[in-house]
Amino acid sequence: MKQTVRRTFRGAASKASVFAVGVGLLGFAPAWLLGSGMPGGAGWQEPATPAVGASAPAGAAADAGSDSAQDASRKKLDKPDDADPLKRPLSDKQRFSRQKQLKQELSTTYKTWLNEDVVWIISDEEKKAFKNLSNDEERDAFIEQFWLRRNPDPDSQDNEFREEHYRRIAYANEHFAAGKPGWKTDRGHIYISFGKPDSIDSHPSGGSYERPMEEGGGETSTFPFEVWHYRYLEGIGDNIDLEFVDTCQCGDYHFTIDRSEKDALLRVPGGGETLYEQMGMAKKADRFKGGIENLGNGPLSAGQEGKEFDRIELAAKIFAPPPVKFKDLESFISDHKLLTGPIFPFDVRTDFVRVTEDTVLVPITLQIKNKDVTFSTKDGVSKGVVNILGKVSTITHKPVQTFEDTVEITEPSELLSQTLEKQSVYWKALPLRPGAYRVDIGIKDVNNPDHVGIYAQSINVPKYDDEKLATSSLILADSMYAVPSQTIGTGSFIIGNMYVRPRVSPNPATPVKFTRSQKLNFWMQVYNLGIDDKTKSNAATVTYEIRDSASDKLLLETHEESKDLSAHSDQLTMERSVALAGLQPGKYKVTIRVNDEISKQEIAQSAPFVVE
Repeated sequence: MKQTVRRTFRGAASKASVFAVGVGLLGFAPAWLLGSGMPGGAGWQEPATPAVGASAPAGAAADAGSDSAQDASRKKLDKPDDADPLKRPLSDKQRFSRQKQLKQELSTTYKTWLNEDVVWIISDEEKKAFKNLSNDEERDAFIEQFWLRRNPDPDSQDNEFREEHYRRIAYANEHFAAGKPGWKTDRGHIYISFGKPDSIDSHPSGGSYERPMEEGGGETSTFPFEVWHYRYLEGIGDNIDLEFVDTCQCGDYHFTIDRSEKDALLRVPGGGETLYEQMGMAKKADRFKGGIENLGNGPLSAGQEGKEFDRIELAAKIFAPPPVKFKDLESFISDHKLLTGPIFPFDVRTDFVRVTEDTVLVPITLQIKNKDVTFSTKDGVSKGVVNILGKVSTITHKPVQTFEDTVEITEPSELLSQTLEKQSVYWKALPLRPGAYRVDIGIKDVNNPDHVGIYAQSINVPKYDDEKLATSSLILADSMYAVPSQTIGTGSFIIGNMYVRPRVSPNPATPVKFTRSQKLNFWMQVYNLGIDDKTKSNAATVTYEIRDSASDKLLLETHEESKDLSAHSDQLTMERSVALAGLQPGKYKVTIRVNDEISKQEIAQSAPFVVE
């Protein structure tokens, strides 16, 4: 496996957009691509053949030098195409055969990428789509999209996933080779797919071994073996132990689900007996009565047979390509399917917060009414589970961000009726560059699989110019407080050093709702304040207003100087809370206005709300 293969495909970014629409998030090849790039297919134009009886080129007679030569030329042109095998039209069967051969004849470079580089991580759907591609340009674009989809930071030019993947291949080849490349071995396969284990119990020379009680106890002699322990593997489970045995004693450790396979005395009469066999409570012949393991009876061997199916299931999961989570939801948001079952309603809010000149944090908040979630009750506990899948793509359908998560709502069953009257909120903050995007979100009720909801909306991430006064979104929150220094910038609903949980309305035109017993919390940032050259300080006035929407009557007005917030910064963060007990039920509007005395600019943001 050559590192040059990896470098070959790094320059394919410029070609990615050619294939992004067709491949989509899963890499499926669209039908219109399967006929392109071949004779007679779409996108291919053969040279035009002169019509029968057409005149020879103007210079033909002069070049021939005689009328006879000109006649010969005409006869050649008049010759029917059927007489020339090269010009004979292909039958449908021949054309299909040629197309099939062309698709399957991948160059050595692409074969290496498919059959070696990504053989352990590519899904069956992706492999099938790649084999159906018609030309190298499409394959380059597919490969670029393959790595982009797995990149934890799509905005970065360096793909950390790809770099780590090739590092693991190099490590496997260096440490696990055994008459064949390390990547082909079982240990290499697992290492490439899941990385370094959390711990390894290694017995490189085999020899004397004291069995654990769950394997029957007693002492025996073993072949070389290793047990890899992973504390957690996503999609597989907690505390995973994987056993590899070198029965040939040639360095080729193979994965096994039979823990007795490492026993070198397994078939030696009277050798390596378990505790029960030593005590006469069991016979060694009893081990060979079928099943995937021949461990023998011991103090803790009861129930081991029932776990054999678990070990078979573990083997199936561990050697499968990393699964695509929520594939059903992905088909809905990728193919824009219409929902035919019960619709799962949810509300979405999108905000914008500047991070750098070229990066904007886009918090996406989902709100689900608990009464719309199906709860299952067991042992006095009621639990609802919702799968969430989101995708952000450019206007050319190139995916730039995806997120997957599972939200659980757990309550004692006696409190379920109260829980159903509340909402659950999910928050995901995505870093995006300024520009136009499409946001697709799908949710599914796990306890009611036909209960699915989808959301699609275009967003325009703003560009914050250096010289222009600008603000973030004005967020009205039902909860807001400062967080400890160790959690700054991490976790849900945390922006900077503040926990800000937005209120979400069904649509932007509908005001968010509060009750009189709550506080109105509002959060906003202002950017690009002017700085005085002499004092190196800002000089702006911030005004907070609350008005009655029906009468436009000013109910609250307060002012604050920028120097009291952050005197020497061109950026301010406004965080305020107002008790709503003094307001009568009705519609209101909060406004934050910033007047910059240095740059002579003014900007304001407003948001409506309802008090119930």
